[in-house]
Amino acid sequence: MVPTSSRPRRTLPSDSGLFLKATVDDDYHDQRARLNQPNLHLKVPWVMCFMFKAAALGVLFLSTIASASHQPVDRQSANPDSCPGYTAKNVKTGKGTLSADLILAGNACNVYGTDVKNLKLAVKYEEDTRIHVKITDAKNKRYEVPDEVFKRPSGSAVDAKAADIKFNYKTSPFSFTITRAKTGEVLFDSSGGSLVFESQYLRLKTKLPSQANIYGLGEHTDSFRLNPTNTTRTLWNRDAYGVAQGSNLYGSHPIYFEQRTSGTHGVLLMNSDGMDINLRDGSLEYNVIGGVFDFYFLSGPSPVQVAQQYATLVGKPAEVPYWGFGFHQCRWGYHDYVDVANVITNYSAAGIPLETMWTDIDYMYKLRTFTNDPDYFPTAKLHQITDYLHNHDQRYIVMIDPAVAHQPNQNYSAFDNGVKDGVFLKFQNGTLFQGVVWPGPTVYPDWFHPNATKYWTGEMQRFFDPKTGIDIDGLWIDMNEAANFCDFPCADPAGFAATGGNPPPRPAAPPANGTQIFQNQKRQTSSSNSTTSTENWLNPPYAIHNPLDQLSEHTIRTDLIHANGLREYDTHNLFGFMMSMNSQKGMELRRPGKRTLVITRSTFVGAGAKVGKWLGDNLSTWDHYRWSISGQLGMASIYQIPMVGSDICGFGGNTTETLCARWATLGAFSPFMRNHNGDTSISQEFYRWPTVASAAKKAIGIRYQLLDYIYTHFHRQSNDGTPLLSPLWFHYPTDSNTYPVDLQFFYGDSVLVSPVTQENSTSVAIYLPKDTFYDYFTLAPVQGSGSTVSLSNVSFTDIPLHIRGGGILPMRVESAMTTTALRKKDFQIVVAPSPNGTATGYLYIDDGVSVSQSKTIDVTFQYAKGTLKASGKFNYNVGNVKVAKVVFLGVKSQPKGVSVSGSGAKSKDFKWDSATSTVTVTVDIPLKGAFTVALK
Repeated sequence: MVPTSSRPRRTLPSDSGLFLKATVDDDYHDQRARLNQPNLHLKVPWVMCFMFKAAALGVLFLSTIASASHQPVDRQSANPDSCPGYTAKNVKTGKGTLSADLILAGNACNVYGTDVKNLKLAVKYEEDTRIHVKITDAKNKRYEVPDEVFKRPSGSAVDAKAADIKFNYKTSPFSFTITRAKTGEVLFDSSGGSLVFESQYLRLKTKLPSQANIYGLGEHTDSFRLNPTNTTRTLWNRDAYGVAQGSNLYGSHPIYFEQRTSGTHGVLLMNSDGMDINLRDGSLEYNVIGGVFDFYFLSGPSPVQVAQQYATLVGKPAEVPYWGFGFHQCRWGYHDYVDVANVITNYSAAGIPLETMWTDIDYMYKLRTFTNDPDYFPTAKLHQITDYLHNHDQRYIVMIDPAVAHQPNQNYSAFDNGVKDGVFLKFQNGTLFQGVVWPGPTVYPDWFHPNATKYWTGEMQRFFDPKTGIDIDGLWIDMNEAANFCDFPCADPAGFAATGGNPPPRPAAPPANGTQIFQNQKRQTSSSNSTTSTENWLNPPYAIHNPLDQLSEHTIRTDLIHANGLREYDTHNLFGFMMSMNSQKGMELRRPGKRTLVITRSTFVGAGAKVGKWLGDNLSTWDHYRWSISGQLGMASIYQIPMVGSDICGFGGNTTETLCARWATLGAFSPFMRNHNGDTSISQEFYRWPTVASAAKKAIGIRYQLLDYIYTHFHRQSNDGTPLLSPLWFHYPTDSNTYPVDLQFFYGDSVLVSPVTQENSTSVAIYLPKDTFYDYFTLAPVQGSGSTVSLSNVSFTDIPLHIRGGGILPMRVESAMTTTALRKKDFQIVVAPSPNGTATGYLYIDDGVSVSQSKTIDVTFQYAKGTLKASGKFNYNVGNVKVAKVVFLGVKSQPKGVSVSGSGAKSKDFKWDSATSTVTVTVDIPLKGAFTVALK
């Protein structure tokens, strides 16, 4: 049958009847010929198989139909604990170092290959808070994450005697522990199982406390605190439409934090090969299909300190422009430039702030990257759109994909230049590797090629030239796991593309010649794919729990060799990160000295130092609304990618008015706030429903008033790694009740966000630790007692917020339609004392765009005994912006008066509200020097 629309889709109608579940075997070492047992249970009417491009679903259900060319690989049932392990010999110690030979302790077990008989152990105390433990093949060079991806710490070792944590070992069978120096508490103990080190299989198992509190090991949509009794986290980047729980998604982050009432520590395995990490009650086990054991242990002991130590190790997050914290709008399905222009003006007419307009792949000519369609998105009209946006202090962002259309002799410069520079991935015989993505047959950049950066940044310079191309302000990069629609082994990419309808036809005619925009709009202020590589690089003996049968299914073949000799098998999980590095470099070259905003889908360790991240192709369901909270907590507080957010209201399927309203209020507390959905879903711009429009106006208004507060926290995370979003246990690490909480979070240090999370509900049960809080809206004190509190009558346009006692919030006195206008608004300072009557806060202001800042405002607020003091640097000129109001919370009796001091500071009046115990002081304080405001 011919589907009603021949356009490939990456979304599903809500009534499609397709359900996706990634299954997990009970015995993770029983591989049981898994190619005969695909890890997919699919309920799909047969005709539907022809209606949806499976690659766009992340898990291509067409692959469940067996191909005659696929030969099942029998996977042995194996017990790694039967292996002999290793014996440590020739142990040598130095000041902060240890080395040893590890010799196979008995007969080889060869569970998934051949045991390596001789290993090398190297231990280095890199800092007082960090130990590096590395186990490698003593005789043969093994793959390690290359330096261009992860720059390893250099310098001499520190004295082990002064370290916060200690490395200890047992000689035979060899195992090691990491313990706290002061208490002897064991944090990591590899005696949990036999050490196995084979050509394509590494195994190491550590003991854990029962019901351990483990966080991280993403990317995933599982609960923030991982199920400690039956979780397998698979790390193998894939195009994962629907972001199913219990499955591997777009990024790989082999870092975990473990929280105990005695403290927090972190463990990073710096390895980019595919792996399963099995979490069971009392143990955590690594099963890796290549590379080496390259561990970094972080001592903490507080959650924030572990986050800071991890940021120091992998790279602190890059600062982003101030405007990046504004509201962003996108949709896959803006068919032409008229659609885009109408959305811009509709937001303005609705009075909803729109900072940045985005365009998905619709703008491309036949969906080819680095092109725009001359009929649907002509360059002249795109210039008109960007000029209009820039004239109104707004921005524009478009998407590019890494896969370049295979179009020889068609005057397609992105392909021709790549061939000329030799930068596309090739087979050993020199022919180009081809896959299939939106434009049909495609080739992929080899990011390890010496010409790759020059090629990619050159294409960006050409296509995004402000005069002759598209004058973008930021960049969106997608499909970089890397995605490939073609079923393995993809022997006929052209045939597969033709059958699948790639590139798809346009669904409608282009706008008529001369169609005007922004008129009378009212504004408010190659060869077939073959190879001779060994089969093991395609199907290693140990099969990780990737939902697709083959490692190479719907991605780049894992047996390809890069220009520098590295194999795709080892570097697959780095593709998106390397695209991120090159794309960020391209944006830097476009605007030298300016901060960049690049949003990616696929990430690896350290990605936050270059780019931000959106959480991928989620669905318009309440589950996905809830999952987005733990998703952004993982990225911001564990993986150090703080510029993060989900597709608000959901990408796939149809949202509802109430879901979209709730999501608009929740999304306002994501660092990256964007409404985005797919072309087969209903339009969901905020102005389309009265409830959603009201919710969005209110929530964005709060967001913008708090924008300098969160901008300050982002600046702090960029400087020292302190997360701008955090779970409750980061602030209450000894309160075990906070450990599983993942439907509430702190926005900055002081704003507790507790959204309503059930469909059509106007009530929510929230946990308030034993501390003083203040209702954000009434400012009245609320005493937490370490128990659950029920909130009722929460309208669909509201979100419960509390200010944590001990914080000071710098806020704008009112919101604005753009961040440019917002920067001209005065400040109010809200002081929320802790139970002991003190509070602290910060304010950082700069020009909002420059990489290097010569003049800034960097203020520390301190409150004690009724007096607020502001001190620090006041070098940046904010013009006429001043502090216009100071609000003191928790004041139980009326003050006799107020005194204000500081250069040019004036006090006008004050008012005490006995019902809410607040004092509001109207002031006129220039942001040019230190000042105090004291209650008498």
